Amino acid sequence: MSRAHDTPGFLAGARPAPLRRRGEWWALATLALLLGGQLLWLKWDALAASPRLRPLLEAGCGLLRCPLPAWREPGAFSMLSRDVIAPPDRPGVLRVQASFRNDARWAQPWPALVLTLADANGRTLGSRRFLPREYLGPGPHPALLQPGQASQIAFDLVEPAPNAVAFDFRFE
Repeated sequence: MSRAHDTPGFLAGARPAPLRRRGEWWALATLALLLGGQLLWLKWDALAASPRLRPLLEAGCGLLRCPLPAWREPGAFSMLSRDVIAPPDRPGVLRVQASFRNDARWAQPWPALVLTLADANGRTLGSRRFLPREYLGPGPHPALLQPGQASQIAFDLVEPAPNAVAFDFRFE
């Protein structure tokens, strides 16, 4: 008669073999390092954007001389002045002028600029996201805005509707 806690006969002598050989430990450690490296590679931008991990990554990349993506915090840009005007000599064109500053404690890349135009009732007539290469125009420009650095931009766009009277800027 068999009891519930008895081991079946075919498993009675079978026990998992302990990892005694160094080669097996090295293989597991190598696989763990490769998996960690792959995760680091795939999530590099997200990890570099983490306020908690950024100092560690900066220290590590300083030692290993690896590139670290520039810190991005669009909320650290302050709009100093902005204006959208319709030049009288250019019908159907709007002139966008803005001045903004990087208030972060670190240098960061130029932000994307989202411009939304609305009518007198607040209905959106058009919205567009402008990349730095679109609003900076031709010519050499620094890749990063330094802490406290202000910049002025100006560019023209086609008026989406003749009754655009309100506008809004947002940084991304």
